Amino acid sequence: MARTVLITGCSSGIGRAAADGLRARSWTVIASARKPSDVAQLKADGFAAVRIDHHDSASIADGFAQAIDLAGGRLDALFNNGGHGMPGAAEDLPRGALEEVFSSNVFGVHEVTTHAIRHMRSHGAGRIVQHSSVVGFTPLRWRAAYVATKHALEGLTNTMRIELRGTGIHVSILNTGPVTSGFRDNSMAQFDRWIDADASPHAEFYRVKWTARREAGRDTFELGPEAVVRKLVHALESPRPRRRYYITTPAYVAAGLTRILPGAAQDWIVSRL
Repeated sequence: MARTVLITGCSSGIGRAAADGLRARSWTVIASARKPSDVAQLKADGFAAVRIDHHDSASIADGFAQAIDLAGGRLDALFNNGGHGMPGAAEDLPRGALEEVFSSNVFGVHEVTTHAIRHMRSHGAGRIVQHSSVVGFTPLRWRAAYVATKHALEGLTNTMRIELRGTGIHVSILNTGPVTSGFRDNSMAQFDRWIDADASPHAEFYRVKWTARREAGRDTFELGPEAVVRKLVHALESPRPRRRYYITTPAYVAAGLTRILPGAAQDWIVSRL
């Protein structure tokens, strides 16, 4: 019997690459997206697809129930890929911006996950993979909201992994660095919506360096989404999945530095990035 996986955030980028990659490995993929037009496109491309909007509990419940039906009553795995960024200095973030990014990156992800856990408990097995980031374990300037959500997601995930010991459900974290996708453009749309750059004490940075970063294209050490898919495959298929997977050179370097350097030294390095 084919293994079944629900993947969130499949409209483009890493989510779509994961859907394509796992389908090529004979997984039955149930792909989800937030926009109805993206769900329609996924169906046109041959995927079983459902709508899941992390901001909408009814959409999550309905989409998950439909995914179970499409999976023939049993879901073997969940890849929580959906979410979005929110650039900007911490002091420039209005409450609404922080609430929105937490709704997408933490509350919605957690809600999907709890549906999956209840389902997987009934079958005594399952794999859950959370798409985090290098900023899930280290800070980065001008990314306060995103850093906060990924730290929160990792706290939830690390706790639930311990609580699920002995259930047959394994939970892994993917810590990615720069990966080619539409994530940067989507994040900058949030910046334009929420941040009053001209009124900020960081206005010069936003005007000069931030603009340059927006126009720079690929980051140094950036990898394609296939790098994420390779680690995802191990997390889903290995008999001994890891707790955590680092993806891209910056993720490995940051992990090493957080283990060996004192906090003050880490702050000095990050302040210059």
